[in-house]
Amino acid sequence: MKVLRELPHRPARPGTGPDRNRPGLTPSARGARRAHRIGVPLMHSLWHVAQHGTTNFPTDGALILAVNHTSFLDGPLIAGVAPRPVHFLVKKELFVGPLGPILERGFGQIPVDRSHPDRAAIQSSLATLRTGGVLGVFPEGTRTTGEFEAVHNGLAYFALATGAPVLPVACLGTASRGRTVGALPTPRAHLDLVYGTPWSLAELSQGSEGLGRRQKIAAISEELRLRLAAHVQYARQLTGRDN
Repeated sequence: MKVLRELPHRPARPGTGPDRNRPGLTPSARGARRAHRIGVPLMHSLWHVAQHGTTNFPTDGALILAVNHTSFLDGPLIAGVAPRPVHFLVKKELFVGPLGPILERGFGQIPVDRSHPDRAAIQSSLATLRTGGVLGVFPEGTRTTGEFEAVHNGLAYFALATGAPVLPVACLGTASRGRTVGALPTPRAHLDLVYGTPWSLAELSQGSEGLGRRQKIAAISEELRLRLAAHVQYARQLTGRDN
C-alpha cells in the first residue's frame, strides 16, 4: 500500500473533510453491515473463533485497524466478526470478472491496485475515515509471516491525514503450517483475534515534531512497525500459540 506523493496533506478530524460527501467515493456502509451480518454466523459455524480485547474496540468514530497478514482468510474473518463493520483495502484481483463490481459494492470493501499508488483507493479510504467508519489495513502490503518486519507508509499517512486512532489486531491460526498457500484452516480449527489498545496520533507522533511531511510519515511508520510487532508477540503469549 503506497502513499501518493501528489496527494495533498489535509489534516482533518474524523468525520470531516471536503471529500466526505462526494458521490461514489465512500464505500457502501450498508454493504459492510451486510458482510458483518453474513460473516458472524458463517465464520462461527466454520471455525472456533475467539476474540480477545473486544473492550478495546471503540463503539463509534473513525478507526484504523492494522492487521498482520498471513492468510487470505484474515480480511473476511475480521470483516465478519469484528465488533463493528469494517471496510478493508483489498487487492483488486479479488474483484475481477462479472461479479467483481457486485461484490465490491455489495460488501463495502475497497479494491486497491498494488502495482502503483492507487489514488481512488486512497481517496475512498480517507472518505471512510472522515465519515466515522472503520478502515481495515494490512500494513505489510501482502501475505507474510505476520512479524511486521516491514510496513508501508500508507497506514501512517491515513492516521496523519485524518487523526483517526490505530487499533492493532493480531490474527492467529488462519495460516496452517504444511498446507498450500491460500488453503483454509481445517474445519472447526481454533482461530484467535487479539485487539490491542488504540494508539492516538499524538502518541505515534512523539519525537517527530518539526519534521517535514515525508520524514514525519516515515518516523510514524517505524513507530507503528515496532508497536505492531510487539502486539503480535503479546498476542502469541496471551493465546499460547506461535502462528
